[in-house]
Amino acid sequence: MFEFRLEAVCPRTGARAGVLTTPHGVIRTPVFMPVGTQATVKAMTPPELEEIGAQIILGNTYHLNLRPGAELVAEAGGLHRFMGWKRPILTDSGGFQVFSLAQLNKVTDRDVRCRSHLDGSEHVMSPEWAMRVQELLGSDIAMCFDQCGPFPATHEQATAALERTTLWAGRCRAAHTREDQALFGIVQGSVYDDLRLQSVREITAMDFPGYGIGGLSVGEPHDVMYRILDFLNGAMPRERPRYLMGVGYPPNIVEGIARGVDMFDCVLPTRNGRNGTLFTSFGRVNIKAQRYERDFSPLDPECDCYLCRNFTRAYLRHLYRCGEILAARLCTWHNLRAAVSLAERAREAILAGTFPEFRERFHERFRDGGGA
Repeated sequence: MFEFRLEAVCPRTGARAGVLTTPHGVIRTPVFMPVGTQATVKAMTPPELEEIGAQIILGNTYHLNLRPGAELVAEAGGLHRFMGWKRPILTDSGGFQVFSLAQLNKVTDRDVRCRSHLDGSEHVMSPEWAMRVQELLGSDIAMCFDQCGPFPATHEQATAALERTTLWAGRCRAAHTREDQALFGIVQGSVYDDLRLQSVREITAMDFPGYGIGGLSVGEPHDVMYRILDFLNGAMPRERPRYLMGVGYPPNIVEGIARGVDMFDCVLPTRNGRNGTLFTSFGRVNIKAQRYERDFSPLDPECDCYLCRNFTRAYLRHLYRCGEILAARLCTWHNLRAAVSLAERAREAILAGTFPEFRERFHERFRDGGGA
């Protein structure tokens, strides 16, 4: 029911092309996964997500458990039926909210006691809780409950988060019972090679069908992220999918792929789109800039999304300045297609044996073009 098969590996970089089989369909990797925090990818309908080529989307365990509640989703027939999405879904575990809502949480080895960011009500999150909620949601891929450490973190702080992540992974493994749902372990260790290696050894010893790479894209410089990914590329199991959590900036996607990462997700494309920042083949564009007032060319002539096929930069700027909902929709549509397409084109290059050239050309164009 769940299988990962490598099709090609770039001998010069380690970039991989694979096929991931799930109960709701096949995913061709590398892949970018749009984030649907509350059972919806903001501003997008399921048919529109299918049109941009989204193969799999994410749901957020913490938020969906607060609203509308995991039991209600299960009563509706599971998350796929509830939100009208027929393709695969991955759910996170709530572990990132342990990090992002730290001011509301009290963390111990046993569990995390937190106050809702909505109404202040108290909730208890634990490995067993994360498994129960994700099984009720019915995602194709569930994630272990983990502790994502901050950056910067001392070696002592990173060690504590790693040890708790390993402890919780074992409890998740024991509590997880749904056979039609794959459970991924998560590697932590911050920016310390010795801790990353320790985490790889401890988590892979539990023999999960796939592995997340956590604790990156939390404020560390890009070169530090790349150094850790270089290290993990040689340390993680070759035959299992690798998921770099929370990364969606185009250069980071390309460099992650070059270091053996198969799966990516991030709210960056949707959030930036709603704020008027767009990712193109030649760099970033701030559509609010006055220079686009009489620019009647497509946003990105090389993009095949609905926005770039039908509208101009001038029109998009007009919509944004007027506060029209369509501006957020079109910008989100484009940014998601840009991220999904980037992974698609990287895959094609890996299969064709031309990924190093693809990578070099991407960076030359993305760095030299665009701007505010």
